[in-house]
Amino acid sequence: MRRARGLSQEELAHRADVSRGHLGKVENAKFAASLDLLERIARALNVDPELLFSKR
Repeated sequence: MRRARGLSQEELAHRADVSRGHLGKVENAKFAASLDLLERIARALNVDPELLFSKR
């Protein structure tokens, strides 16, 4: 979703107020995201948080 919107990890991390390293670990399933972080990521992507759980 991030790539489809033309955002770098750094830009999305900035918009979601999280470090780029942490976001990268969440994207690569090396770290579980809290509900708060998922909401911030969804807001930064301008999507409903539910879409973060849909299959690709």
